[in-house]
Amino acid sequence: MPVKSNAGETMAWSESVDTVLSNKEGLAAFRTFLKSEFSEENVEFWLACEDFKKTKSSTKIALKAQKIYSDFIQADAPKEINIDFHTKNDISQNISEPTLCCFDAAQSSIYCLMAKDSFPRFLRSEVYKELVKKHQDRNQKRWLPFL
Repeated sequence: MPVKSNAGETMAWSESVDTVLSNKEGLAAFRTFLKSEFSEENVEFWLACEDFKKTKSSTKIALKAQKIYSDFIQADAPKEINIDFHTKNDISQNISEPTLCCFDAAQSSIYCLMAKDSFPRFLRSEVYKELVKKHQDRNQKRWLPFL
């Protein structure tokens, strides 16, 4: 069951991309927006990296690293992210012996791209504006039951 945000939380999303990424409803709205821009692979990669960093088992580290690599990094990956040649090359050379920080440079690059490029557009998007309006309307009805 999705967690519903209140109007204050929805407005707070405008403070930073971190606020959106750490809120279930905010993340869902951001993903919807990125899908409309054909760039949802960025947030999917970022989330995959966050999950990867929590991995404890060395077997799972290798399996998850290979999955992230084949989904997002390798040439012609189905959800290939746009990262610089050197970062991609470093990951490719070290993927056979992955560490929990092997995707850090790529994740940081994608985070910066989302924060500086996608996030400001998200805040101007209809997806965000409609969500803010929905929460403001819900709040008004709660405080003004005669409406």
